[in-house]
Amino acid sequence: MNGASREALAAARERLDALTDSTSVDAAALADELAAVTALLDREVSLRRVLTDPAQAGEAKADLARRLLGSQVSGTAADLVAGLVRSRWSQSRDLVDALEELANIADLTAAQKAGALDGVEDELFRFGRIVASDTQLRAALTNRSATASAKGELLRSLLGGRANEVTVRLVTRLVTAPRGRSLESGLESLSKLAAERRDRMVAVVTSAVPLSDGQKQRLGDALAKLYGRRMHLNLDVDPAVVGGIRVQVGDEVINGSLADRLEDAGRRLAG
Repeated sequence: MNGASREALAAARERLDALTDSTSVDAAALADELAAVTALLDREVSLRRVLTDPAQAGEAKADLARRLLGSQVSGTAADLVAGLVRSRWSQSRDLVDALEELANIADLTAAQKAGALDGVEDELFRFGRIVASDTQLRAALTNRSATASAKGELLRSLLGGRANEVTVRLVTRLVTAPRGRSLESGLESLSKLAAERRDRMVAVVTSAVPLSDGQKQRLGDALAKLYGRRMHLNLDVDPAVVGGIRVQVGDEVINGSLADRLEDAGRRLAG
């Protein structure tokens, strides 16, 4: 992707992160819904073109998407899709690619919440090695004359009970709906997404007053430097917060005075 599509995907990933960081959102169910919408728009080319038509108003396209999806998906999934079609896309197919990526990220987030992300990443890698070394298996999984159900059944016989459910879902979607990609490149993309998700941490930041964009940037940079990993900030405002700010990363809570020192460090980093 490039240009407008890349920006639209980045914004959509931020929205997805904000949603799936909430314990009330079932990330695995959301992944299934996004995958279903991906299949719909991959199949319905004319609909995809309407939803990405730059001559149409973004809100009108969002309303159309909501009407079409109706009660078929949750409000959360419908809102995500509506946000996607409001955006501008360099090519109509980029919208489908973005939806597919969001579905995969949602599944990987489900694994992360369950503490199984490292295992899923390892299973994706090992499955790729198995496919690369077994030409008959690769031929069976990439056979264009074989039905999706037959390929799914083969994968269940190979992975069922041996791999994490998230791994099975990710690989099954890739094999049964490759969308023009090779199996190897698809597995590589999934492995990269898993590695990226593993390197991401979430900080819940509660402040007495809203933080400015500069403060958020400095705090995020300082936390990333402290933990050595990319940091996503979930922001909340509570006037009763003692010390002006409270930061929680996992089970660790950083009080206001330490947060001030982190912000000072961030200012020094910024020059």
